[in-house]
Order: sequence, then C-alpha cells, then structure tokens
Amino acid sequence: MSESEKRVPRWYVVHTYSGYENKVAANLERIVENRKLQDQIVDIKIPVEKVIELKNNQEREVERKIFPGYVMVKMLMDDNTRYIVRNVRGVTGFVGSATDPIPLTEQEVEALSSDFAVSKEEQETIKVGDYVQINDEGFTAPGGGMWTGVVKSVDYDNKTVKVGVVGMYGSETVLEVAIDKVETY
Repeated sequence: MSESEKRVPRWYVVHTYSGYENKVAANLERIVENRKLQDQIVDIKIPVEKVIELKNNQEREVERKIFPGYVMVKMLMDDNTRYIVRNVRGVTGFVGSATDPIPLTEQEVEALSSDFAVSKEEQETIKVGDYVQINDEGFTAPGGGMWTGVVKSVDYDNKTVKVGVVGMYGSETVLEVAIDKVETY
C-alpha cells in the first residue's frame, strides 16, 4: 500500500464474537472520543436492516444484522489504530492477515450501499397486510388470470414474500414468491 493510500480513510471489516457487535462498536466509539481520534477512526457501522415481523398476529418492526459477527470501521490504518481496534474487548481480528488488514474495495462499498438502498425501498413498498397481485407466470390463476392476496410475511434477506390467496373452493393457500414478482394495488 502506498503512502498516499494510507492517508485516506478506508472501510475495514472487524470480526467480533457473536452477539458482541453493539458492545464492540460502543467501546470503540468511547475510545475514539476519549483519545480524540476522530480524524483517524472516522466512522463505525453495524450493517442492519429493518424488517417487519409478524408474531401472534402483531406486526412489529425489528432491526436485523446483515452481517452478524462483523463491524465496519472507516479508518486510517496504521500500527496505532490497528492496535486500538484489535484490542477492543470482543474483537477477534480484522478480515485479512493480522499484520495487514484488507480494506473493502470501492466496488464492495458501492454494492453494500446499493443493497441497503434496495432493502429500504422494498420495505416501503411491500408490508405485511398489503393487498398484492402476483405477477409470476408460474403462479397463474384458473382461467389465466393473476392471483391476488394478502401479504402474510416478508423475508428481506431472501427477498421473498408469503402471500395468502383464496383458492377456488374458498380455502386459503399461502404462496411464497420473489418480492419483485408482486405489486401492491
């Protein structure tokens, strides 16, 4: 890595013990504040997405970690900052070698940003309880029409939605369909 590249903050991935992501981020933020390292450790993120869960017929919004066990840190990498981050309680190391952590590439950062944007857009358009039409040729109703139904659950990780449709004999059937194959009406 050249000297000019070392002076630009880059995103690094820090591996943590499972369930320690929030503690690691909070401890690292506290260290940055106490030691006045804001110009060296610029940003700390735990990638999460908000999802709607249906439990006991109650809809609630919860945050789900996109990469459990990992924290993203935007920092100027040098021996001091690497030592500080590496020695936060709950951190097991950086992604890459112990002496030379590998920063995320610009393409990886852009891909993460677009994935988050897509998830938020999907969350705004499809929600539990919405009336939707299934636009998938694999799910055609008798007579060639499209099925319509009510969204029962949304799985943003797998980009699928379960839709309850009423069949010919009045019984409800739940179909699992890709999110991009349904539209609200």
